[in-house]
Amino acid sequence: MTGTESRNIVVRPAEPGDWPAVAELRWQWIVQNGAAPQALEREDFVRHFVTWASENASSHHCMVLVRDTEVIGMAWLAIVQRVPTPHALERASGDLQCVYVVPQARDDGLGSRLIKATLSEARHLGLERVTVHSSTRAIPAYTRTGFENTPRLLQARVAGPTP
Repeated sequence: MTGTESRNIVVRPAEPGDWPAVAELRWQWIVQNGAAPQALEREDFVRHFVTWASENASSHHCMVLVRDTEVIGMAWLAIVQRVPTPHALERASGDLQCVYVVPQARDDGLGSRLIKATLSEARHLGLERVTVHSSTRAIPAYTRTGFENTPRLLQARVAGPTP
């Protein structure tokens, strides 16, 4: 990518008009990973996704990567309210989800830009921490942007196939 092309790229909060393009990115991601949807047509998924994004805008903040007018990447920050303590009556944390950049725009630092912008949004919202469940390929991008392993964060699968 040349410097001129990179100047036409911005990271910003998604707007309602972006939802169909974001839904298309989500569909594309699933198909690229070999899990072609069989129970749902693309148009039905996009329609459902647009409704879901609108209904969940208070708990799921989406950042988009835009080249000129085309949405080429997304990242979602799911916000979880935490139990109050005597030290902090209002607490929340975040989970970084669905970070995706179209294949032709990868490996130029755009994913890191998207992650950094999402973490900036998390700071602005006053979140205590942000977690992420990463693919092996993306781990370096997350560590470059401040994520680290911790022995205290554990997970348990409660749905789907067991390992």
